[in-house]
Amino acid sequence: MKMKVLGIDEAGRGPVIGSLFLAGALIDENDVPKLSKLGVKDSKLLTHKKRVEIECKLKKVLKDYMIIQVKPGEIDEAIEGDNALNLNWLEGVKSAEIINKLKPDRAILDCPSPNIEKYKNFVKNLLDNKIELFVEHKADVNHLIVGAASIIAKVEREKEMDEIKKKYGNCGPGYTSNEITQEFIRNNFDKYPEIFRKSWSTWKKHNSAKKQKILNDF
Repeated sequence: MKMKVLGIDEAGRGPVIGSLFLAGALIDENDVPKLSKLGVKDSKLLTHKKRVEIECKLKKVLKDYMIIQVKPGEIDEAIEGDNALNLNWLEGVKSAEIINKLKPDRAILDCPSPNIEKYKNFVKNLLDNKIELFVEHKADVNHLIVGAASIIAKVEREKEMDEIKKKYGNCGPGYTSNEITQEFIRNNFDKYPEIFRKSWSTWKKHNSAKKQKILNDF
């Protein structure tokens, strides 16, 4: 019986604009060497063009894959809602959803938390079945199947950002370290609520400044 191996990784964890994407890539263990031939590696080490090229080929090699899009509103609700989590645990919940859906024999997760054992136990408690569960830092670098998942997640994130730019204008990459993104937030933070993560300090700062200005003007 062939061992089914699942890799899970995310893209879009830190930006104030757009969704978080988690991807699961499932493969027969015997087919893992094919990923190397495709040029699979951690998505951050590849150009956008190369990621798109590899992703198209990847889907023909994988046994199955799954993508979860976590929109800004869901992120805000998870962080500040009545049943608040932090982003690590939200990612853990979504990772468990992917595992339960794709039903691997072994799953390898890139760990977002500094506490690997705690994160592993959190995910394990959400699983429907017992499987081999490996959780580690830099799994996208150390395991080809996690690198494959990182490519799929990153391509989906980039697709969404292209759509946002077409609809709302050039917002840069969505990270506050980027000057174009900073200017876009200043000018639009209160115009397009659906694309902003309002639980992020960057958005809150602009919203508070606007409220203060209204009070001062009053």
